[in-house]
Amino acid sequence: MTTRTLVRGGLVVTAADETRADVLIEDGRIAALAAHDTDTARGWSAGTVIDATGRYVLPGGVDAHTHMEMPFGGTYASDTFETGTRAAAWGGTTTIVDFAIQSRGQTLRQGLDAWFAKADGRCAVDYGFHMILSDVNEHSLAEMDLLVQEGVTSFKLFMAYPGVFYSDDGRILRAMQRAAGNGGLVMTHAENGIAIDVLVQQALAEGRTDPRAHGEVRRALLEAEATHRAIQLARVAGAPLYVVHVSAQEALAEIAAARDLGLPVHAETCPQYLFLSTDNLAEPDFEGAKYVCSTPLRPREHQEALWRGLRTDDLQVVSTDHCPFCFAGQKDLGRGDFSKIPNGMPGVENRMDLLHQGVVEGRITRRRWIDLACAAPARMFGLYPKKGTLAPGSDADLVVYDPHAEQVISAATHHMNVDYSAYEGRRVTGRVETVLSRGVPVIENGAYVGRAGHGGYLPRGTGQYAH
Repeated sequence: MTTRTLVRGGLVVTAADETRADVLIEDGRIAALAAHDTDTARGWSAGTVIDATGRYVLPGGVDAHTHMEMPFGGTYASDTFETGTRAAAWGGTTTIVDFAIQSRGQTLRQGLDAWFAKADGRCAVDYGFHMILSDVNEHSLAEMDLLVQEGVTSFKLFMAYPGVFYSDDGRILRAMQRAAGNGGLVMTHAENGIAIDVLVQQALAEGRTDPRAHGEVRRALLEAEATHRAIQLARVAGAPLYVVHVSAQEALAEIAAARDLGLPVHAETCPQYLFLSTDNLAEPDFEGAKYVCSTPLRPREHQEALWRGLRTDDLQVVSTDHCPFCFAGQKDLGRGDFSKIPNGMPGVENRMDLLHQGVVEGRITRRRWIDLACAAPARMFGLYPKKGTLAPGSDADLVVYDPHAEQVISAATHHMNVDYSAYEGRRVTGRVETVLSRGVPVIENGAYVGRAGHGGYLPRGTGQYAH
C-alpha cells in the first residue's frame, strides 16, 4: 500500500535553489515537487498533509563526523548510537557518518564489526561508517579495497596521538596510495602529535596543568605544519584528501593554497571553532575542561577566517566531531593534568541551528547553509543525491524549520546524553519543528515520535569531489 505525505506551502531551500513549493512524498522518497498554488500542486492528495506555511522546508542534515560510544583515555563518549541519533534528529540531522576504529593488532573488519554491533537496531536516523586506521600494514591495506567495495569508502589517519592512533608519514603515504587506486578518500587529523607531546611534557613540568594549557600546547602552527605535510603526501600519492576539524587560520591558508593549485583537497570545520574560543578554555574552576577538544579552540580572531573560508568554499563542510564526555566523572579525570582530560565536545544537536546564525547574521546565504550542512557532506562521502537534497528519487529526509522562532541553548533542554552544553545560555534564532526520515516522522511539532531501529545502515559510494 502506497503511503503519501504532502508538505505544503513552505520555502523549499536546497544548495541549488529556493522556491515556494509543495513536496509530495511516496513510500519514503520524494516523488515530486511543484510550485505552490499551481494546478499540479492543487491536484495532489495525501493521507498526511503537513502545513509548512511560513517555514523553510530543508533536506535533513548530514553530519559526516561523529563519535558515538568512542573509547578515549579510559572512558567512553557518553552518547550511545540510540541517544546520539535521537539528539541528531532533534537538531534536524537525519544522517550521521560515525568512525569505526581499528585497534592496534586488529583487522579493519574486526573494528567495523564492533561498530556494527553498537549501532545495529539502535539508531533513530540513518548512519554510515568511516574507518579509522590505527595499524597500517599489508593486511589492512588490502582490506581497504574490500571495504570500499562494500560501501565503507573513507579512511581516517591520525598525525596526532602518538601511541594511540598515530601513523607516521610512511604509513599515511601508503594508505593514500592505496586510496588513489581503490577510489577511497583519506581523512587526516592534521596536528604534529610528536611535537605536541614535547610541549605537553614541558607544560606539565612547569606546573601548567589547567585546561587553558591544552590550547597553548596544541599550537596553530603545528596544525598548519601537519596540514601542509598531509597535502604534500596526498600530492605524491595522487590521492584526494579531506582534512577534518580545521580550527586555525594558518591551516586554512595551506588548504586554500592547495585548492588554488586545483588540487583535490577538501576540509571541514565545526561549530565550536566558529562560536567558541580560547576564552572558554580559560574559564575558572576547571570549567574550561568542558571545551577541551582536538584540534583545540583558537583565539577569537581565527573565527572570521573560518567564516570567510566557508563563503569562499575553501572549507566545504561543517560537521560536529560530536564526542561528548560528562563534566562530572569524565572531564574531571584531568583535574591536575590537562593531558588526561578526555578530548571531545557535544554538538550533534546544535549544528543546524548554530550554522543558521550565520544566515541570520548575513555571513552565509541560506543555500550555502544547506550546502555546508547537507549537500556537500553527502557529495563528499558518496551519499548524494539519496541524501543531502530534496529532489525526485531522493530519500524523504526532510526538516520543517521555523526561521523566526527564538530558543536558548541549554543542557536543561537538550537531548544529548551529557551534563553540560558548550553553548549554555546562547540565544539563537531558528528552530526545528518537524523531521521526517525516509518519510517517517521522527520529530513532530517539537515532540519526539521516532524509535530506535528506524535508522538504517548506509553503504556509501565513492565521493563526488568538486575541486
